[in-house]
Amino acid sequence: MTTSLISLLSWSHLLSMLAISSAFHPPCHRLPPLTTNQLRQRQLQSSQSKLHQYSPAAAATIDISENAPRDIDSLSAWATNYGIQISDCFELTYSNEEVGDVHAITNRDLPADNPIVLVPAELIMTGGKSRQEIGTEATRAEQTLMLSDHNSFYLFLKVLKEYELGEQSTWYYYLNSLPRYYSNGASMTDFCFGCLPPYAATQAQEEKNRLKRFELALNEVTTFLSDETKRNSDLVKWAFNVVHTRYQETTGGDYALIPMADMFNHGGADYVDAYISYDDEGNCYAYSTRDVPAGRPLKVCYGDPTNPSKLLARYGFLDESSSATFCKWMAEEPSSELYQLGYPNQMLFYNDGSTSNEVWDCLLYEELGNQSPAEQQQFHQACMVGDEATKAGYHDQYFPQTLSALREHVAFILNELEELATWQQSVQDKERHADLDATRHPRLPLIKRHNEFIKYSFQLVQQNLDAMVSS
Repeated sequence: MTTSLISLLSWSHLLSMLAISSAFHPPCHRLPPLTTNQLRQRQLQSSQSKLHQYSPAAAATIDISENAPRDIDSLSAWATNYGIQISDCFELTYSNEEVGDVHAITNRDLPADNPIVLVPAELIMTGGKSRQEIGTEATRAEQTLMLSDHNSFYLFLKVLKEYELGEQSTWYYYLNSLPRYYSNGASMTDFCFGCLPPYAATQAQEEKNRLKRFELALNEVTTFLSDETKRNSDLVKWAFNVVHTRYQETTGGDYALIPMADMFNHGGADYVDAYISYDDEGNCYAYSTRDVPAGRPLKVCYGDPTNPSKLLARYGFLDESSSATFCKWMAEEPSSELYQLGYPNQMLFYNDGSTSNEVWDCLLYEELGNQSPAEQQQFHQACMVGDEATKAGYHDQYFPQTLSALREHVAFILNELEELATWQQSVQDKERHADLDATRHPRLPLIKRHNEFIKYSFQLVQQNLDAMVSS
């Protein structure tokens, strides 16, 4: 049975947390922060009466339907009363661009290296703590999963358990504040996959496959969760999406859901305003990385800012601030040497139409493999030891072949995007003539934006490559 957070907090720990919070500005919330005496008295109350003080009319369970509203007001009250310390500059606001998106902004000028949020360790859900709570019951489930999924699976089980507890859960108001609607790969349909170009579709399908593995593993968990929960596919998908779009990796390699510190949106390499750190006791801190003007969103980096297709597949948004994108060239059987040359993460097309050196290196390496394996090894060795003269010699000698290969690849991707756009339009026309619901593919607008973003980047590259031919 899940233990109430207040029963976990020792009196000495509460005093230490109050001392830690002195580094923060006084919180600015609708409800005033509890005094030390109030916190001590709160330890003696039942979790039910404690939670009901915030919203007496709240439902016993969370409505996870895609159009259900997010309860942000109760989240702020809950955070204050559970000891989360928040700078007076921190504010949650709804996005004007994405329906249902809630994110953090600074409501005043924020200097660099200022504390923004402090979250006590006891409020942080982690895969490791969930594993300890569940014990050996999920051991058989682990055998159906990849090792890299174990931490997130235990966190997924924890979210499902807290959902079952309803208002009795310490995290009820946190979970009730989270999104219900997602546009990531796990939420996409076969129609969505068909609308994406090959690389993006593969990334999205990987997320869908991970969800299916979690569903199968869930059947191996016996008494920790009810059969009703395990059979509820909408609930299972929601819990999966909560974990995989919000978890943060701790310094020890664990996966964590951190209330309030997960309200920062993504920013690319040039748009990061905050960073997350932890102390030895596991408390989480968010600090500003630079001076941030009032009214600006506070952002952290979710992942590789040069791979918007992968961010779309994992998180369900398009990062249009990206300065580059993966070139979408995929080797059939990539060797370790190809990875050493920068495949695939450093094979980039920049938003000015230029191409990273790693694209040329990898294409030449593959070309040499087809023509002269001995020269392929010599070229690879030159790359590894930094012999720029030898590298340049091979590039000059085989430039017509690598240029031709790259032009063919770019033309192929652009043709794919054009065909996808034509097919999407024909499907929509048929559905419109059949009087079908125009909103039955709600993720299509985002997918179209993604495809247009990729198309524009590739068109710029194509122009540069065509200029190389004519020069």
